[in-house]
Amino acid sequence: MLTELVRVSGLKQPTVRRLLVALIRSGLVEQSEETRRYHLGVTAYVYGTIVADRFASHSLADESVRRLAETSGDTAFFCIRQGMNTLCLRREEGEHPIRSHVLNVGQRHPLGVAAHGIAMLASLSDEDVQAVIAANRDYYASHYPMLNEDLLRELVAETRERGCAINRGIFHTGAWAIAVAIRDKSGNAIAALSVGAIENRLQEAQQPEIIAMLTSEARKLEARFARFENQLRSEVPGFAP
Repeated sequence: MLTELVRVSGLKQPTVRRLLVALIRSGLVEQSEETRRYHLGVTAYVYGTIVADRFASHSLADESVRRLAETSGDTAFFCIRQGMNTLCLRREEGEHPIRSHVLNVGQRHPLGVAAHGIAMLASLSDEDVQAVIAANRDYYASHYPMLNEDLLRELVAETRERGCAINRGIFHTGAWAIAVAIRDKSGNAIAALSVGAIENRLQEAQQPEIIAMLTSEARKLEARFARFENQLRSEVPGFAP
């Protein structure tokens, strides 16, 4: 109802009404003639199907995440980049009884937080890295005081040199993780695969094997994404990723 939308939004009633009228005209919102309640319109559904087609490719990561969890015995993750943030879409637990529970599906963090966020941040140009740090400086300070600018730059440099990001319990004591960025055909980092575990399972002796697994799965996933995009281009007129 209009009164409820005014209350929740904190806007004045005429403003809310003008916004609703504009949304109704575009088909994004509909109003029931009987109840006068507002609902999502058919255009919202159409946009949803377009987005579903675009992001259906991320289900292609399921196989890689499962294989990483099974092979490593630890917890595997698939996270995507959303502007200056990351979003965890997939999590699969291995058979090891002691597991990492510091990242769950649906959690969003700024770039630079967690191994996957470090991997994606390091894939950016120096100019973009600086922009991300500047934009998130206050958030880092209030939520991750251990993540100062000097440490971030050290992590970016190490990740670029090694080809993977290693989080040595920076954010949660004893919770380590290794991540490898996934790039699109233009070379832009769009996601990352990672394996998280307790500290003693990701020491120097175990790291080469985990890094090799992550790198292999990342390259396979990049190939799958490229094939999926090519298929959409051929089947959906005007498709643009």
